[in-house]
Amino acid sequence: MTATTDTYVGGGAVGLLDRERIIAKPGFNRWLVPPAALAIHLCIGMAYGFSVFWLPLSKALGTTPDSCASMNLASALFTTTCNWRVADLGWIYTLFFVLLGCSAAIWGGWLERAGPRKAGFVSACCWCGGILVAALGVYTHQLWLMWLGAGVIGGIGLGLGYISPVSTLIKWFPDRRGMATGMAIMGFGGGAMIGAPLANLLMTHFRTDISAGVWQTFVVMAVIYFVFMMGGAFGYRIPPAGWRPEGWTAPASKSTMITTKHVHLRDAHKTKQFWLIWAVLCLNVSAGIGVIGMASPMLQEIFAGSLIGLPDVAFADLDTPQKASIAAIAAGFTGLLSLFNIGGRFFWASLSDKIGRKNTYFCFFVLGIVLYALAPTLAGLGNKALFVLAFGIILSMYGGGFATIPAYLADIFGTQFVGAIHGRLLTAWATAGIVGPVVVNYIREAQISAGVAPGPELYTGTMYILAGMLALGLVANALIRPLSDKWFMKDEEVAALQAKSAAANAGPTGSFGIGAGGFDGKALIAWAIVGIPLLWGVWVTLRASMVLFG
Repeated sequence: MTATTDTYVGGGAVGLLDRERIIAKPGFNRWLVPPAALAIHLCIGMAYGFSVFWLPLSKALGTTPDSCASMNLASALFTTTCNWRVADLGWIYTLFFVLLGCSAAIWGGWLERAGPRKAGFVSACCWCGGILVAALGVYTHQLWLMWLGAGVIGGIGLGLGYISPVSTLIKWFPDRRGMATGMAIMGFGGGAMIGAPLANLLMTHFRTDISAGVWQTFVVMAVIYFVFMMGGAFGYRIPPAGWRPEGWTAPASKSTMITTKHVHLRDAHKTKQFWLIWAVLCLNVSAGIGVIGMASPMLQEIFAGSLIGLPDVAFADLDTPQKASIAAIAAGFTGLLSLFNIGGRFFWASLSDKIGRKNTYFCFFVLGIVLYALAPTLAGLGNKALFVLAFGIILSMYGGGFATIPAYLADIFGTQFVGAIHGRLLTAWATAGIVGPVVVNYIREAQISAGVAPGPELYTGTMYILAGMLALGLVANALIRPLSDKWFMKDEEVAALQAKSAAANAGPTGSFGIGAGGFDGKALIAWAIVGIPLLWGVWVTLRASMVLFG
């Protein structure tokens, strides 16, 4: 058999969503898979942009009774007469990532067996269905429905959608592993860049004297996202077992940090390396996720009137139209952070192919510590440009950490179970989803209760705490070493596992008539479908940035 004539022949009738249904056939172009992943990730990535809803929802009922000031969290879940506090709404953001990590860990092994199409289909149903339930919660002013819909049901959809393309793209691009993982999840970082300004436009359109326009916005966005996510799910293909790009052979590894062997899923969590990488991800995410969740309110409260040319006007002194103006600018800030987030995922993951995963994380932690420590000074100086640039770099490394971690895992544990191991590692994200927002939200509430007015001082202590988290991550990363041989499966065990797959019966390795691919007509159309909304998001973000910088 030759690389140009080998083909894979599947067999048997299978269901529309089954893994066997999506094994690529001769002539398939592997560059069709990344836009399928992006179609899903750009939709679920709106989880990062949900902070644009917090302030409108916190004022949805207008003036409320004085008794609402002493409302506790349990009361907030069921009240119909009191406005929700930003901190109470922020728990939805926490639920997003707790459920994302838990669902990825629980169903990561199932995804490896079921395939990315079925996982993408279920993800679309959960994410979009959850947003519709949240819309009902806003309409009836029931916070518990928002928690259940967006937070719990939507969070499960996030987990399944997030990990659905990771192992698939690693297999399609064995020649560019870091770049592949960057492509696999860079859309998640860019979702808010499209979703935040879109949500702002829709809320403006639907806003009335008696409605903030949020529930209507949820309904419209759920429908749009469902269409795109279904397109992505049905666009997924997986390579035949043994496939490799035509003319490519795996190079002999020159790094002791990159293994050519495989660790079984049952053993990965028994190693100290797994938990060190878990800590690395958790601490990196905790430091960034809370800031993302409060990006819009943070910018508004720190810079207040200076955002609209009134540098002497504090946030509390702004009138309603002025607050609406700075809210639109803050949505642009959220989108700008998303632009850095998505760019960082591709840039840093690709760079990690050159400098190594461990060195890449050293860059994240050292630079992050410096920038978080400087953030209060930049805020106090009122320098919007440097403040935004600092957080842009921080968010690029935050996103880069997510994109690099699957390749880090593949380097340490091999590729046989990397998708499922990655799913289990995302419990670190679930933990960070609690730690990060709680640190930012509740320190903010405590400061306000202590009489601190909205401004730079409201976030100073928080920034130093986040820098400390990164310092701990730096130590954890330094302790990571290659695994000892006792943890790796024997060659015959790997062969036995692969033989259980019908695809493995295709025979020798080769391209099976599927080349390295390129940008043909179909690929250009697929990339245009995800690229046009992405370019719109970039354009809106950059336009808003010009207003932000005056």
